[in-house]
Order: sequence, then C-alpha cells, then structure tokens
Amino acid sequence: MEFENDGVRIEVPERAEAIANGNGKANAPGGGGSSSGGSSSSSIAAGSVAVARKSPALASPPPFFHILVKPPSPPSRLLNIMDNFSDEKNNSNGSGEVEYESLPETASTSTHMIAGAVAGVLEHCVMYPIDCVKTRMQSLQPDPAARYRNVMDALKRIVRTEGFWRPMRGLNVTATGAGPAHALYFACYEKIKKTLSDTIHPGGNSHIANGAAGCVATLFHDAAMNPAEVVKQRMQMYNSPYKRVLDCMRTVWKNEGAGAFYRSYTTQLTMNIPFQAVHFMTYEFLQEKLNPHRQYNPSSHVLSGAMAGAVSAAVTTPLDVCKTLLNTQESLALNSLNISGHLSGMANAFRTVYRLGGIPAYFKGVQARVIYQMPSTAIAWSVYEFFKYFISKHHRERRSTY
Repeated sequence: MEFENDGVRIEVPERAEAIANGNGKANAPGGGGSSSGGSSSSSIAAGSVAVARKSPALASPPPFFHILVKPPSPPSRLLNIMDNFSDEKNNSNGSGEVEYESLPETASTSTHMIAGAVAGVLEHCVMYPIDCVKTRMQSLQPDPAARYRNVMDALKRIVRTEGFWRPMRGLNVTATGAGPAHALYFACYEKIKKTLSDTIHPGGNSHIANGAAGCVATLFHDAAMNPAEVVKQRMQMYNSPYKRVLDCMRTVWKNEGAGAFYRSYTTQLTMNIPFQAVHFMTYEFLQEKLNPHRQYNPSSHVLSGAMAGAVSAAVTTPLDVCKTLLNTQESLALNSLNISGHLSGMANAFRTVYRLGGIPAYFKGVQARVIYQMPSTAIAWSVYEFFKYFISKHHRERRSTY
C-alpha cells in the first residue's frame, strides 16, 4: 500500500519478509528466532525510516514501512534571490566587484535627485567664504578698501574689518537654491548620459554624450539657481546695503522688476554650458584613466573632480566676469563710463568689461575662481559618488534578505 501527501510517500508492505543476518534467520514479526554473533548495527537504506517491535531474537529490525521524502520545489523567494545573484554576477567587472556606477534599475529618478541635492548644498556651504572673495575680486571698479592682493588677504581683511560672519552673508539663499538646482542637474545628467551613451557607444563611455548631457543639465540648473545667484552676489559686494535676503529680494523686485532675477540668465548659460561641457568631459576622461573599472574610489573622485573644476574654471573666467557685472550692476564701474540705467545683454557686458580694463579685466579673480572651483567640484563629486555607492549597496543588501 502507498500513501502520498505534500511530497511524502509512505510504503507499507503486505507482509514482513525475513531478513538473513549472518548464520541465522529472522522470523516474521512476533515470531521467535535465534541469531549467532550477538547484536550488530542495523543496515537500513538511506532515506528510509524503519519501525519494528523490539525482539531480542532479531539482529536487525525488518523495515515494516518506508517513508520516502520528495524534496519540495524551491520557494519563489529563493528563486528571486538566485536570479538577483545571477544579475549581480553578470553586472560585475573582472575583479568581482559590482559595477556600482549603474544604479539598480529599481532606483527612481528621485535617487539621483536626493544624492545631487545633498552634494550641491554641501559644496556651496563649505566653499561659500571663497565664493564671497571671488565676487569681490571680480569687481571692475572696487572701492579702495576692497582691493585685495590674494584670496587669503581678502578673507583676513573682510573678517577683521567687517566681522567674522560677513563672508557668510547670503548663505541661506544659496543653500535654498542649490538643493533643487543640483537635484535637477545630476538627475538630468545621469538620464541623458545613459540614453546618449547607449545610442552613440553601446556598452561604453562616450565623451560626446557626457558633454551633451552636461549642457542640457545646465539649462535646468541655472533656471533654478539664477535668482539665488543675483541675491547672493548683491549681498556679497563691499558696502552692500542689504542685510537680509528678503530685504534684498523686495528691493530688487520693486526697483528693477522680476526680470532682474533673470537678467544674467543668458550670460549664465553662455558661461555654464561650455563650463559644464569641459567639466564633465574632463571628469569622465580622468575617471577612465584613474578608475578604469569604475569602482567606488574616493581618492580618484576627489582628484578627478578637482582637476575638472580647475580646468573648466580657468577657461570660462571671462564669461564669469561678465556675469558678475550683470548680476551686481556695479555702480562705480557703470558711472565711470557714464552708463545710465541698467546694463543688460552679453554683448554689452563684454564691451563694458573691455572699456574698463582691456583684456586683463576678463581674467580678474581667476585665482579665486580656480581656488573656489577645485575643492567645490571635488566635494560635489565625492559626495555624489558616495551616495551612489551607499544607495546601491543598501539596495543589494536589502534585496539579498528576500
């Protein structure tokens, strides 16, 4: 007879069979018998369970019935884990490390936005005092008390004459603008870079895709950041009449209209599009050289980010000088040329800068700009890459528990 339920089959024979053991024979259950050689260890097939009535005459109990256990099918959760492990193995590089550069497909765009926002806020907050010095050193007609030899001289004099917290004035509006601006910036860059790279160079890295993605991402970044830039730079100038962010915003809105917050937008784009194209292409190129397997390597991210920031900052300094002039509407400089009203437009800014100082005027503050951009981009990339690594690692750990 056979019974089967949930993969377990029980076989019960019709009658017991005698089992030979050594020189004696075992009788049927309940019968007597003798066996020479004393008791010995029973020999029962693996995977069976034998149940018998104790009998001193039997050297080995006869198997009255067998229980055969059929292994169950793997549960769906186990199959999912095996599939995920296979996916990770396929996505790993030659050294066995998982390619964290490709975030899990289940990660939404918000993942890139959160990492980008944190990186942007930290970057601007840490480097804000140097940014204040850069704005002042780009002044075309500075006050005699605001003429500085270098970055450290400027910082010391600002703190000594205007107070310890003076270089930090306007930080709150910068941090408020940097969060959403960098969230759009990195999310857009990652999405467009992947799309274009798959089209131009499937399975590889395309410098054209990197540059194009950086240019498009700049459109969204500057649209969110430009009003904050206007307020920030007006508060950073020497003898600025604005003590609070809201006071500055109300005054600019009342006297110059809403358009004043985007007066330098085209100039900002003219500067930032080549800046970001050079920046991203340099960073990705250095990553290919310093970190070819694209593993999480903080030192390579810091070095690549710093060098990319330095190169792009130096190349685009003339455009930054013109942007600063349009943002600040520097009264001393404009009055010296008998320019009334408000200066607007990239072409007018270029002509005005040249009339005020010639070719050297286009590179005013280049030292401060490079010193600002090197650690700034190093911080931004290292923080962003860390969050990419952390999020992907957390995702894998969470997935492996299921």
